[in-house]
Amino acid sequence: MGCQMTSYSCADPEGPCEHSATAAPRIALGVYDGLPSSRYTFLQPRKGHSSMAQDRSLNIGFISFRFCGTDGVSLETAKWAEVLEDLGHRCFYFSGESDRPAKVSMVVEDAHFQHSEIVGKHRHFWAFTDRRHEDTLWIKEKTEFFYGHVKRFVDEFSIDLLIPQNLFCYPLNIPLTIALTELIAERGIQTIAHHHDFYWERKPYLVNSVCDYLTMAFPPTLSTVQHVVINSSARYQLARRRGLSSTIIPNVMNYEIDPPEPDDYTTDIRQTLGLDPDERLILQPTRVVQRKGIEHAVELISRLDMKARLVISHATGDDDVGYVDRVVSYAGLLGVNILFAEQHFDEVRRTNADGKKIYSLWDVYPFADLVTYPSLFEGFGNAFLEAVYFRKPIVVNNYTIYETDIRTKGFEVVVFDDFITDDTVEQARRLMDDPDYAKHGGETNFQLALKHFSYRMLRNKLRILLYNAFGIVG
Repeated sequence: MGCQMTSYSCADPEGPCEHSATAAPRIALGVYDGLPSSRYTFLQPRKGHSSMAQDRSLNIGFISFRFCGTDGVSLETAKWAEVLEDLGHRCFYFSGESDRPAKVSMVVEDAHFQHSEIVGKHRHFWAFTDRRHEDTLWIKEKTEFFYGHVKRFVDEFSIDLLIPQNLFCYPLNIPLTIALTELIAERGIQTIAHHHDFYWERKPYLVNSVCDYLTMAFPPTLSTVQHVVINSSARYQLARRRGLSSTIIPNVMNYEIDPPEPDDYTTDIRQTLGLDPDERLILQPTRVVQRKGIEHAVELISRLDMKARLVISHATGDDDVGYVDRVVSYAGLLGVNILFAEQHFDEVRRTNADGKKIYSLWDVYPFADLVTYPSLFEGFGNAFLEAVYFRKPIVVNNYTIYETDIRTKGFEVVVFDDFITDDTVEQARRLMDDPDYAKHGGETNFQLALKHFSYRMLRNKLRILLYNAFGIVG
């Protein structure tokens, strides 16, 4: 979605660059008084913890396959970075594709899980139990390649803390993960490993020929690595399978500020999407992958018996390109109008090469009459939180993590269990036909999310993790 392949490296890797520790003084420290602050004070580090010079803030390095677009990992990384920068730290990015500023990014294209060499080699690792010797040699050689680049990233940006995003749980680029594991083990780098999806949660990875590497590094058991998961099931499975404790930090939204109102830029959004004046806009704000259960949204619209169109905001998924044919065919059978609208949306507003207007995903939410979230499986639920942020009526499938980690908070939405019922249809119709009823539920949901899934919660939990690593508050 319009991401740029940008790269950055210091001109002289042997000497100090503008980001090195000797280039500029760091932020002076203030005393933490329990109030939101962009400064922090150092406490006495406990034995085994890293200590930091008191005249500088932390340089934090995010590492992943990509930081680009509207996928969940990229979005959550941006939220973490925003909070950490508000606390006075500086954030840098290593990835295979990036839309972050070039001056704080290092892009190595081979790090992307869709790089042709990576895809070609990893195809041999799944559904087979015996590994070819040539593949073992490739893993070792590629690990050395990535080790050099990650080491350069750490050195050139004077990284104090690493935050791998999904690298230690999702084996889409095994040599990159091994290289990072080895560098952390050798240098004792303080690390917060943010796990969104574990490989044991996905069927394609259960039969493999790389179990030795999965045991070693997915995730690693290193003393300087703190583990963060996004739901309670993942915390339990990580403890059971690896004997590792972890902190739950769910997906978040900045509920402390109100969502943006429609403006002149968005007045034509319904026309751009081809909607008739009397046609309802039902938004499916996800990628088109099988686990999103989009056929349930199609069935719901068919049974609502009203003029409506299902608008799907994101592109086909990375590993499920055939599913779109299933959705199109099913919609045709039920007579449902469906629009794959990924060409109209990006993370931020811009114009495309033809000069046509591109909207941010947030631009369409105010115009949605209903948001559908019929996922079969989710690590958490970014799209759900976004719909709550805009106080929109929601229909959601009761996937496992929704049942255990979200529904228990008391959200007022239409919930169905794996299939659409007459009651599901009637509740959804009432939300669309009774604005006062929908408004009351939207406000209730917003207040619940403010309490449980806000930046305030994220800020407090990150402060604890920083204290564990460095003995600092904030």
